[in-house]
Amino acid sequence: MTMRRRLLRWSFVGAGAVLGLASCANVAADRALFAQNALVGMPKATLLSCAGVPDRQAVVDNREYFTYRSSRLVSYPSPTVGLYGGGWGPRYGYGWGGWPAYGSEITSFDCDATFSLRNGVVERVVYGGTSGGATRLGQCYAIVQNCLPQTPVASAPPNP
Repeated sequence: MTMRRRLLRWSFVGAGAVLGLASCANVAADRALFAQNALVGMPKATLLSCAGVPDRQAVVDNREYFTYRSSRLVSYPSPTVGLYGGGWGPRYGYGWGGWPAYGSEITSFDCDATFSLRNGVVERVVYGGTSGGATRLGQCYAIVQNCLPQTPVASAPPNP
């Protein structure tokens, strides 16, 4: 194989990898990460007006903690085959022998966003929850999305 053909082959492999990674991008997760810094310095009144009343709140020493929770369930159809509800992994359906039947897969996404406030100003935003990675961050965006327009436009990333 000539050097030129090898380079051509590897350029296709590289382009495929780049396209594969780009398709995994989660814009909502990126915006949620951006919000962690952009919302620092926001007054308490503005936070309450854009995020609403928190699900939980606490006061410790000179700090207030507001925790907001967002969750959703998503159901995906999952075709499976098998007898007596057999299936692969978390997917279960009903069918007879090789006859396909359809079940569903249910996935839960959740986020807890805790805002630390000192002297009536947001000092820090921390995300948590049982979901992980970009899945959780994407759900956290549902909490902070109404507050992002209240931040300076010059520091905002481009809209998706």
